Amino acid sequence: MAKETKTLLHIRTTTTATAAAAATTSEVHVPPDSDSLNPVPPVPPPPPLRRHANHHHHHHLPLLPLRHLSAVPLRGVEAPATPPPSPSPIPPVLAYLISGSKGHAAALLRTLSALYHPRNRYLLHLDRESSPAERRLLHRHLTRHPTFRKFRNVRLITKANLVTYRGPTMVANTLHAAAIALTRHDDWDWFINLSASDYPLLTQDGNPFFTRSLTHLHTHTFSFLTQLSMLSLSLSLSILDLLHAFSHLPRHLNFIDHTSDIGWKDQQRARPIIIDPGLYMTNKQDVFWITQRRSRPTAFKLFTGSAWMVLSRSFIDYCIWGWDNLPRTALMYYTNFISSPEGYFHTVICNAQEFKNTTVNSDLHFISWDNPPKQHPHYLSLEDMKRMVDSNAPFARKFHEDDPVLDKIDAELLSRGPGMVVPGGWCIGSRENGSDPCSVVGNTTVLRPGPGSKRLETLINSLLSDENYRPKQCV
Repeated sequence: MAKETKTLLHIRTTTTATAAAAATTSEVHVPPDSDSLNPVPPVPPPPPLRRHANHHHHHHLPLLPLRHLSAVPLRGVEAPATPPPSPSPIPPVLAYLISGSKGHAAALLRTLSALYHPRNRYLLHLDRESSPAERRLLHRHLTRHPTFRKFRNVRLITKANLVTYRGPTMVANTLHAAAIALTRHDDWDWFINLSASDYPLLTQDGNPFFTRSLTHLHTHTFSFLTQLSMLSLSLSLSILDLLHAFSHLPRHLNFIDHTSDIGWKDQQRARPIIIDPGLYMTNKQDVFWITQRRSRPTAFKLFTGSAWMVLSRSFIDYCIWGWDNLPRTALMYYTNFISSPEGYFHTVICNAQEFKNTTVNSDLHFISWDNPPKQHPHYLSLEDMKRMVDSNAPFARKFHEDDPVLDKIDAELLSRGPGMVVPGGWCIGSRENGSDPCSVVGNTTVLRPGPGSKRLETLINSLLSDENYRPKQCV
């Protein structure tokens, strides 16, 4: 088994009590323990490929046969009287938050490499329990990596937050990253929160087979008809990976697993009152309970679900600005709620008239739980490989660092070499002698389908079906 992350970083971690604000939407800045550690520079705007207002490119036909797309409503309480506008065929921009704690830098880098695409935006956060040395080494790797240096779309949040597991500081950290994404980048469409224990099960873009085939066109002599046939086959495929699939979805959809049937969580989550020391202490401590219990709220309805989600830019904007005050009210309520990341965004979106009809009831993850679920899911291994693939999900969790199943995913699903970013249609270099095909960059707007495309098509069609879409919204 290749221990690739050990070659990326050799990190000795120590805890630190570096004074920094716990969770804020202020400017990312350099911690006082380093004169040389600077944020990765903000990425310049991408080429002028963005959609324009009132221009929906009706002349483009969607490549993905999303049979139920016409049933997807616009934002609002009631279904629109007129059909929704055609989804833009322009590839979306995804803003990722990848979070970790002490000792997670190498795993975080591996997840980043497996998720990478030049069009996307990436925010990395190592919480304040990680040492300044660990964060410096992480930053050093990001600034020296040739691909990250070229596209400058990876940003390390150097003002580390203190994040307490199961506490509201996890929500505050997510809102902090979302605020940075809103202020630093005005071009993204969806915000995706992941941890260093997550891993993708399909590429962002790109079919390694066609990458290799097109490379051979440059290095070998083929007849003109053979070249034309290969190119035609590549361009006519109608199955797509993550960026492809999201290109043909309305930009206001929110993928969030949720339910109002909170069951056992009523007594174990909603009624108890907890305090998170991470809100006011500089050293990490576990949350603690107070003896008094409280009743269920009547000002809004509680929802719960997965802490991992894909949220639209419009909903993130609403959560940060909160123009009708619900996001702030709910945030104060969840300050004393155990495992608040599993309830805050769910309660806000399902109580907001503007967004309650934009939910797709899925977190797009494969997670193996006990029945009934315990606090932690199972760690995934080689024995889970078939179930992961059969789930059609684009993401899975949790994984141990350098587990052999990650090598199998790299080899069989992502076609990613050790220490390399996942290849896509933008990678036009050779693979000969173990070379990195992404060392030679082509057109970053070219999207080619990869091995997971048919699986993702199946999942999205199911989620947007008449049986699953409307009936499972905020119920």
